[in-house]
Amino acid sequence: MTSQNEQEANVGVVGLAAMGASLARNLAHHGNRVAVYNRTYKRTEAFMQEYGSEGVFIPSQTVKEFVESLSVPRTAIIMVKAGEPTDQVIKELAEYMEQGDIIVDGGNAYFEDTIRREKEMAKLGIHFVGMGVSGGEEGALNGPSMMPGGSDWSWNTLKPILESIAAKAPDGEPCVAHIGPNGAGHFVKMVHNGIEYADMQLIAESYDLMRRGLGMAPEQIGDVFAQWNETELDSYLVEITAEVLRKRDEKTGKPLVDVIVDHAGMKGTGTWTVQTALSLGVPVTGIAEAVFARGLSDQTQLREQAQKDPFNGPDASLALDDEAKQAFIELIRQALYASKIVAYAQGFNEIAEAGKVYGWDIDMAQLARIWRAGCIIRAKFLNRISDAFESGAADVSLLFAPYFKQALENCEAAWRKVIATAVEHGIPTPVFSSSLAYFDGLRAKRLPAALIQGQRDLFGAHTYQRVDEPGAFHTLWAEPGQKEIQVSH
Repeated sequence: MTSQNEQEANVGVVGLAAMGASLARNLAHHGNRVAVYNRTYKRTEAFMQEYGSEGVFIPSQTVKEFVESLSVPRTAIIMVKAGEPTDQVIKELAEYMEQGDIIVDGGNAYFEDTIRREKEMAKLGIHFVGMGVSGGEEGALNGPSMMPGGSDWSWNTLKPILESIAAKAPDGEPCVAHIGPNGAGHFVKMVHNGIEYADMQLIAESYDLMRRGLGMAPEQIGDVFAQWNETELDSYLVEITAEVLRKRDEKTGKPLVDVIVDHAGMKGTGTWTVQTALSLGVPVTGIAEAVFARGLSDQTQLREQAQKDPFNGPDASLALDDEAKQAFIELIRQALYASKIVAYAQGFNEIAEAGKVYGWDIDMAQLARIWRAGCIIRAKFLNRISDAFESGAADVSLLFAPYFKQALENCEAAWRKVIATAVEHGIPTPVFSSSLAYFDGLRAKRLPAALIQGQRDLFGAHTYQRVDEPGAFHTLWAEPGQKEIQVSH
């Protein structure tokens, strides 16, 4: 005879599209009893028919039935489209849930929405958890990196469930950790995606330099990326770049990359990262330029006009012999590594500043560790990043940790040479260039911002500070003699 407990699920998944279905299967594969529900029951039926034999699934036709199939405290993971669809599902679940139950939003929600939802559910005694999930459909099925926020109480309930399905780092550590309260989990996932934008654009710029600058075929460039993946650039994105560039289109026989339309899509997280960084006053120049590069790729009318009425400009070809070509490829590798370090440093800076503003005590070393497997930006050097934060060497910025400072200094000459060559030959490298400009901005003892402050004071009486005494000052620019007055101490 089956007990009531065995008839109940210890976790449920709402939304059985690609990500939700994969996550539900992953949960079942690891011994969880999984309640499943989809707004359209036909999809639930199709899921059960195809995957029902993979574990213990309890399907439901209604939200009420779904909630009733969960053991207390009830835990429901939402995997639906961000925005209004998520709000609607939360509202429906809350109608039947009780105090102490947990709703987990595993979608790419905007963190401010998560903060709002957490407050709304707290009034009902329901724990709301915004959880970043990285790794795509494959990660959801075989082990994602997960970044849950929410209360400590909810984490204690969720921990064994999430650790059972998380990706495992090379040392066996599950790639999941409690990030912090309310919107902290979705915030770090947002920035993770922003770093991802920069990383992908840097790889694309490296490809462009080799393709147009060096005249290399996609397969040859794929071989280069495969070689780079054996160096400090070892990462998931570099690995799959080699795979994409070696792929041939079955229909035409051409390299697949040549038949893909060169418009890069966006789903919002990169834009949110930049918008939030602006509001926090944190420069994330590499991420911003990566977002703008995708935007430019989608400016069809502008780009078509530029082809119909072309601008004069230099020839992209570098016309190098084989030895010089190989040397330049190594320069690109170094420039890619340096710029990649800057992108990660800027992302972590944004997370650190948000932690101060929103009251999140985010463990940066732990965050780097849970990104070592499962997620899209997983990379070998995340071990170095974790060590840098663990030791306190990255407290001000990752760039000042000895390993990364030395890496930047070692790559600096190559970095400059690559960007100068790209500019000379008309090959756009917005993230390479902005990353170096950020680096040089940090190096500068004085920035031209002093002049900008003088301008602002002249046209808007915005005041300025002096280097030799404290306080705010204003020059009476319109008055004879243009006397300076102290506005505040």
